[in-house]
Formats: sequence, C-alpha cells, structure tokens
Amino acid sequence: MYDYEDEEEDMFGSPPPVRDRPEIDFKAALNEEQFRAVTAPDGPALVLAGAGSGKTRTLTYRVAYLLSQGVSPEAILLLTFTNKAAKQMLDRVEQLTGVGSHRFLGGTFHSVGGQVLRLFGDSVGLVRNFTILDDGDSDSLLNEVIRGLDPSFFKTKENPKAKPIKGLISFARNIGSPVEDIAKGRYPANGELLARIDSFARAYQETKIERGLADYDDLLVYWLEVLQNNEEAARYYQERFSHVLVDEYQDVNSLQAGIVDKIGAKHQIMAVGDDAQCIYTWRGADIDQIMEFPQRHPGTTVFKIETNYRSSPEILKLANGILDSRDEESSYSKVLKPSRPHASLPVLVPTLDAYQQADFVLGKIESLVDAGARYEDVAILYRAHYHAMELQVELSRRGLPFVITSGLRFFEQAHVKDLVAQIRFVANPKDVTAFMRFACLLPKVGEKTAAKLLGLAERRTKEKGMRVTEALAESDLVAKVPADAKEDWVDLMETLRSIDLLAGSATPAKVVDEAIHGWYQNHLRATYENWPRREEDLESLVDFAGKHENLHEMLSQLVLLSSESGDRVVRPGESCLRLSTIHQSKGLEFPHVFIIGLADGLFPNKRAIDGEGDLEEERRLFYVATTRAERSLHLLFPTLSNQKGTPVRLVQSRFLKELPEARYELHNAHSSHRPRQGGWNRRGFGSGGYRGYR
Repeated sequence: MYDYEDEEEDMFGSPPPVRDRPEIDFKAALNEEQFRAVTAPDGPALVLAGAGSGKTRTLTYRVAYLLSQGVSPEAILLLTFTNKAAKQMLDRVEQLTGVGSHRFLGGTFHSVGGQVLRLFGDSVGLVRNFTILDDGDSDSLLNEVIRGLDPSFFKTKENPKAKPIKGLISFARNIGSPVEDIAKGRYPANGELLARIDSFARAYQETKIERGLADYDDLLVYWLEVLQNNEEAARYYQERFSHVLVDEYQDVNSLQAGIVDKIGAKHQIMAVGDDAQCIYTWRGADIDQIMEFPQRHPGTTVFKIETNYRSSPEILKLANGILDSRDEESSYSKVLKPSRPHASLPVLVPTLDAYQQADFVLGKIESLVDAGARYEDVAILYRAHYHAMELQVELSRRGLPFVITSGLRFFEQAHVKDLVAQIRFVANPKDVTAFMRFACLLPKVGEKTAAKLLGLAERRTKEKGMRVTEALAESDLVAKVPADAKEDWVDLMETLRSIDLLAGSATPAKVVDEAIHGWYQNHLRATYENWPRREEDLESLVDFAGKHENLHEMLSQLVLLSSESGDRVVRPGESCLRLSTIHQSKGLEFPHVFIIGLADGLFPNKRAIDGEGDLEEERRLFYVATTRAERSLHLLFPTLSNQKGTPVRLVQSRFLKELPEARYELHNAHSSHRPRQGGWNRRGFGSGGYRGYR
C-alpha cells in the first residue's frame, strides 16, 4: 500500500462539495453541434472539431456542464499540450461557474505525469524526490555518458554529437520503437554507429535511474509503466477520475494515447481534436490514435463540430476542396460550414520567381494598408523558413515592420551566420569576429586558443608573405591545435583555402556552394538533429548569392540585412506583419493571409513527393494554412528557381491542381488588371498571358 498522507499537498484527497453554482443556459450559449458534444451522456466520446469551430469553447462548457450535473471538480482530469491552454480553459471555467481552477487537475501530459510519479514512481525504480532534467541538463548528461563509454567517440568528425543522438533516443521512446531502428533511418550505412547509439541509450537510461533523474520522456514512459504494471495505481486513477478530457487529441503519440486509454478504461474519455490538423507526425504524433479511437473504446459516440466562425464562405469552400482530396481510409469526413458573410474568392498568383513573388505580396499588402488594414492583420505563411528569404530581403530593403513567429529572421539563424562567417573571413582576414565565430565551433577551442592561433598565422603572413588561409594550415601551427580539434581544423582550413581560391575569380554562388559542402556540412550533420532543414536553408543562399556580381557586394548586402546593423527595429506595440512557418501558425488567425512557395518540391516538399515523407500530412498542412485566413487568401507560387546559378522550372503544387478552378481567381502578377475567375488550364494562362510550367 502507498501512503498518500506524507505529500505536502494531497490533490487527490476527498473533494469538498461544490455549492451555489451559477446557472448556465447551455442551449443559448452554444450552437447545436457544440451543445450535443457538451451535453453528451457518459461514455467514450470523440469530438471532431474543425478549424475555427470553437473547440476551446466546447471544452470549457463541457467542464461547466459536468459540474452542473454534480460531478466534483476533483474528479475531472484535463490533459493538454501546453500549460497555457489548460490555464486558459480552467480560468474560463472559473469565470463561468465560480469553481476555482486549483480544484481541477489539469495541465500538460508531462506536468501531470510528473505529479503521478511523485506518488508511484518508486514502483518503476524512481525515487520520490527525483530531479527532472531540462533539455540542457539531459544533453550534458548524455554527453558525459558517451564520453565515459567511448572517450574517442566525439574525436571522429563523422560521429554525431550528443544532442542529435538524444533526439533519436527521444523520438524512439515516444513512438515505442527500438532506438537502433530510428537511428537506421538517419545513418543507414553505418552498422557500427547504430550499435554504439543503442548502447549509449541503454547506459543513459541506467545512469538516470542510478542518480534519481528523469528527463521529459521519462515522465511519459514511466507514467505508462506505472499504469500497466501497478494494479493499485491503475485502479486508483481509474476510480479517482470519472471524466478525462483530452485537448488536441490528433497530436498524441502512442505513449500519451496509451496513458489515456489506461486511465479511462472504466469510465468516460472525451477526446477532442481534428484529424485534418494532424501535422506533427515528424515529432511523434500518431494519427492512427485518433482514427482508431472508436475501435479501442467500443460504444464511442462521434460528434462533429463543423460550423466555422473564422473564415469567409469562399475560403471555406477552398479548404473543403483540400479535404475532398484526402485518403478516405485515413480520415474522417468533414465539411466546414460558414457563419461569416461572403467575401472575395481566394486568389491564385503564379510569379516568375521568388523575388517577383515577394514584390507582389508586398505590393498587395501596401494596397490593403491603404484601404484601412493594419500590418498586424496580415500573415505570410510558408512551408520552410528558407522559402521566405527573398521576402525578408525585400521587407528589410523597404523598411517595413515585421516579426517572425520563430523569433529569428533568416540571416540571424546560427547555421546561416556560421557559414557566412567563413566567407567573411576569407574576404577580409582582419575580420576577427568572423574567425572567432567558426573557430570556436571546434571542440576544445575557446576564444583564447582561437585568438592565439590567429595571431600566430598573422605573424606568419608578414614574415613569409603568404595568405592567412595558408598560414593557418601549416603543420607547426596545426600542432598547437587541441588534440580533439585537429581533424576538424585540417578540414576547416582546407575549406577556407578552397573558398579563398574561388573568391578571386568565381561567382559568389560558387563560393557559397563550396563553403556549404566543405567542413561545415559534416559539422552541421553532427550537431543538429534537424540538419536536413538547415541544409535547405544554406542551399537557398546560393540563389541569394547568384543575384550579386561579386563577393564583397553580397557580403555588404548581408550586413545590411542582419539584425546587428541594417534591419529596421520594431518598436514595442508597433503594428507588424507576421511571417511564420505553417506549423508555427497553428492556432492563430488573421484577416489576410498569403501562402507562398506553393510549388512541387517546396510545398509539398521533395521528401514527400519522393515517398520518403508523408504526402497526406503535407496536404493537411496546406489545409491548416488556408484556414488561418478570415477575409482574404492569396496563394502564390514561383515558376522559376535559381539552383546553383542555373534556372530551373517549377511546377505548381499538386495541391493547387486538385482544387476546382471555380474556387479561386487567377491573377497575372505581370499586370495590374483585376483578377479573373478560372483560366488556369494547368498549363498556363492562355495566349498572351504569363505562362506557368508543368
């Protein structure tokens, strides 16, 4: 038996009665769809709440309704993906009912799991006073474990660092797969490395247990283990919580779904989500969990909330057209119904290239602002950050205020600055700041060591009349480099010399390409879990470089575009355009939305087209993007791309081809005439118009 009395706060103790609740007219406060879900009888329920349909309102009123039926607040468990979401809902419940939010158990899966393990963690080997590791601490611990098992592991430059290895371990645990299987997808041809990563994962887990530590993944893994292996604990929670409500259920992974299933084995679960907005499978979300919910919980009632309060009827028709093309076997049927007044049709705009795309978008935004819109009413969405590089260049050139949801502008990102620093140094060997930036990326090389090595090289250049890139590679200087960094140093200097040789005669695009595929490529892949996305960012710099006649011109432009010098500073409270990836825009809404880069290979991305990614998820992502718009929606795609200095034709996104032509207007970016409906025959505009490419 477990003694719960020694806890400072027994949140599971006998609940005090709730009295004098204000009466709520649920029928008047909700639409018919919401009302049916809110007042659902006991039993498992799946609520499919479409975009902009009032999901949070439905959940809030569901809690209020349960209270009105005599359910104790202590008997309600609310699971969300952010503590902010839980707090907002429970605060609204308190405003509605007068019942204090502190009487509910609500929060993220991880926060609730941590509380459960304080009570029952010892049954799975955790001490009650275990320490939760944050991301930085867990990185450090894994680094320590790896060095203890294999002191020379990080001396091999091809081997990944601790952070990407931890990412592999984390993903494997969240989807319930062996670590070696997940690692095989990233390092398919290196069997020895796969075995080492697996051994690191086991040792990392053992070390945490020995030291009384738990990382974020442990909070879910151990919670599920407690429920599966500790009959007393499972029975306690099954009897304690008569109602379990789960928000954003389409985003649960197999661990989270297993926890919910186990807790709700004997009573009601209400899962609220939207399969059409499942866009996070790349970080472990499992769409099968929402699709198979009725099978795992016999007697499930499915409620559909399809009335949309956000978007115009015209935008919803287009969004419904996206849903029409989904795989029926892996989706629920859904038709968003409008409640807002009619507005203009969405507009499809082919452009010559990304620069004309940027010019059109900003010209249209200026027209909207002239007509009374505010900058903050406008969002520009894209599949990946590098798709917006040209747009950011043009925004900075025009001095228009903008913010990015990620918080970092394209040229401020660490990997972009790392690469540019190498080119800056070659162009100007007196740029000590640039040298320090990339030299200190090497193991055991700090600012003092880097400064000493650069000083020796500078003296050598004066004595022998050689270039600094040559001096840095001389054997007696390399001998002074810390042992752990020697291999990297040799490769880095080889890259710098190659860049230096090209700088005098080659195009800026060729210089940038050489830098990308030199030493930094190995460093990037070893350092970052998401290195493929970062490589795409760097590859886009080649196109940027191709717009400039010489290296110094390109670097000057980069300086002007960096936040450290030329970017317009946004004042607190100032109205700003919003730039965001589609993933980061989920949950947001804007009167006017522009979606850029709608070309095959960009959106959907190349991996999905080639079968290495999930094309259905890319389609769901497009649906999420379109449903951020309230009044106007512009869809843009460039028809030409400059890849390593060579023009390449782009094909409009297959998601655009799937849409009926009656659901959008076609606009010629070359002309100022009014948009016209139809006319895009999947090949071009027709005679005399701007032609797209197949």
